[in-house]
Amino acid sequence: MTALLLQTERDALDLNGVAGQGSGFQATAGLTGLGLPSVSAQWLEGAGDGSRFRGQRVLSRDLDMPLDIVGRDRKHLRQLISRLARAVAGECSLVLVDDEGVRWTTPVYRTGGGDIELSNGNDLQTVISFRAPDPYFTAGTVSTQTVGGDPGSQPFLSSLVSLPLAASQAIGEVQLDNIGDADAYPKWEVYGPGRELTVVSPTGETLQWHGTLSATEKLIVDVRAGAVKDGTGANRYADLASAPRFWTVPPGTSTASVSLLDTTAASKVVCSWRPRRWMVI
Repeated sequence: MTALLLQTERDALDLNGVAGQGSGFQATAGLTGLGLPSVSAQWLEGAGDGSRFRGQRVLSRDLDMPLDIVGRDRKHLRQLISRLARAVAGECSLVLVDDEGVRWTTPVYRTGGGDIELSNGNDLQTVISFRAPDPYFTAGTVSTQTVGGDPGSQPFLSSLVSLPLAASQAIGEVQLDNIGDADAYPKWEVYGPGRELTVVSPTGETLQWHGTLSATEKLIVDVRAGAVKDGTGANRYADLASAPRFWTVPPGTSTASVSLLDTTAASKVVCSWRPRRWMVI
């Protein structure tokens, strides 16, 4: 980890400022909550011995952050305290930058702490407690794969050319390279013309959309939000097949398949996702 920041829409607090510039904010030894978040496991208790595992959900992440605040003088110290108070008054984001320069972010809210002990010097120490409702760190960079469209992108019929397909039927494969260590939520953007979109996950889960797009239309399937809209924002969820499976992208490299009917050379499907991690070091 090369940098640690507390960021809001209007400000960004460098939590390595004292070590880097001699004044500012410094996260000190004792920062907790950056490891694996807690989970709540569900068990089925039967009449026999033991129990059976039924699944689990990841709980919110709690963090305690010791801070050393150092001002150039007493006036500057008061300004730093005011900046910190404004930053933690509402939602802010904890940002960690790894050794490759990738920014990993999780939203946090202050749940306690922040007591200070008055002194005559130009520095003070405090501990602030945060809760991250999303226990994962999400990458600032977006991973993208495209099927069809421009000549520079992966063409439809990429690896299935041996199949007897009609000229207007397009099938291709998308390589999903998830650098995170947790499932990521893909967003599918479909550029017409085309109809009958089918995307199949690496493990065989199928999401089908039975609608039709003209050459000027676009469809957006946001898996995380569970939303299906066109380029104008109109809801197209009703065109999904029954019991849709909004599947996620597993960690590592895997392959999904895409099918679209009544396509032209301009038709394309773009899959994008932000990798997520349990921990960033």
